[in-house]
Amino acid sequence: MKLTDAQIRNLDTPGKHSDGFGLYLEIAPSGGKNWRMKYRFGGKENRLSFGGYPGTSLNDARDQATAARKLLKAGTDPGELRRAEKAKAVHEAVNTFEAVALDWMKHQADRWDYDTAGRIRASLEKDIFKTLGARPMASIKPGEIMNAVKGIEGRGAGDQAGRVLQRVKAVYRWAVIHERIDSNPMLDLVPAEVLKPRTVQNRAAMADRELPDFLPKLAAYDGDPHTKHGLHFLILTATRPGETRGALWAEMNLDEALWIIPAERMKMRTEHRVPLSSQAVDILRTMQRLSGGLPLVFPSPVYRSKPLSENTFNLALARMGYKHTATAHGFRALFSTVANECGWNPDVIERQLAHKERNEIRAAYHRSTYLADRVRLMQWWGDYLDGRKAGNVVKMPQRAA
Repeated sequence: MKLTDAQIRNLDTPGKHSDGFGLYLEIAPSGGKNWRMKYRFGGKENRLSFGGYPGTSLNDARDQATAARKLLKAGTDPGELRRAEKAKAVHEAVNTFEAVALDWMKHQADRWDYDTAGRIRASLEKDIFKTLGARPMASIKPGEIMNAVKGIEGRGAGDQAGRVLQRVKAVYRWAVIHERIDSNPMLDLVPAEVLKPRTVQNRAAMADRELPDFLPKLAAYDGDPHTKHGLHFLILTATRPGETRGALWAEMNLDEALWIIPAERMKMRTEHRVPLSSQAVDILRTMQRLSGGLPLVFPSPVYRSKPLSENTFNLALARMGYKHTATAHGFRALFSTVANECGWNPDVIERQLAHKERNEIRAAYHRSTYLADRVRLMQWWGDYLDGRKAGNVVKMPQRAA
């Protein structure tokens, strides 16, 4: 005999009250009423719970029971399916895009230097985490990622849009490998098919002929001294901006005039030894009075525990009148051009720039023999810059022995 709503409202006898086909209303001694369904699967008796009455109405309970019977007819255990769906929901709840991306960044940390890791995290926080970070990554559609990166492109940051897309795709690849998601829905998001074609532009580099005008401006720069000395040190050492900004006193040996940058801070993940000219050592002696008690050689003047920000050097160049015509990274190109034109061994120059040698035998030779040559090269470069500051336009060809 089927139950009716009127009967259910008046039922208060503890026990099971059948509605037919395995569905029944169970009334607890305390008076609570819950819908359940008894069924058999694989020779075993099981039960399903459909919720309490009146939250789950009689019709709702019957609909759920009908759906369960259809699953049984199709050879599926509705209880096992429900457990699998609950497990999936729990899995997706903890595997949001932001949570998985942060774990991916931890996994990759040893492959990146400090600045690279900071840029990657900042780009995802700004353009992905805010809108999609809290979502289960399995629920995010390719079109949503495409719209996000096209939004970055729309504000005139095409290069950044491409980088963010590649980072999102990398997170999804990693998630599949580490079983954080079953499949990768972002495989077909090819940058060339999502973003507009871009003209690749090299970083603006100062020309040698501009040095007699620029170097006195740098010496007279009235901005923050950490920035002024940091930019001068970067030019003297031909290092990357991030390597200089993150320089630590623990890496410096002033007595031996040597700066040893550990592998984890290098782009190529290989320790780099930078000979220091007397001019570079003088800058470090000056910085000892400003930051000698801190870990960083060139700390931020605002947040002393952090390095100078990524755009600090380029903003200083802009203040000196070189916006769009020179960048901090471009001084490496200037060093390479001048040193090559002056007859220095190209292999020595490339080693000083920490460019990776693909030939393993030559790479071993570079590590073992070129330090002495680079000591001479870097002192020559410091002297050359002093000459250009004084207006000397004669470039005397010199070659390491």
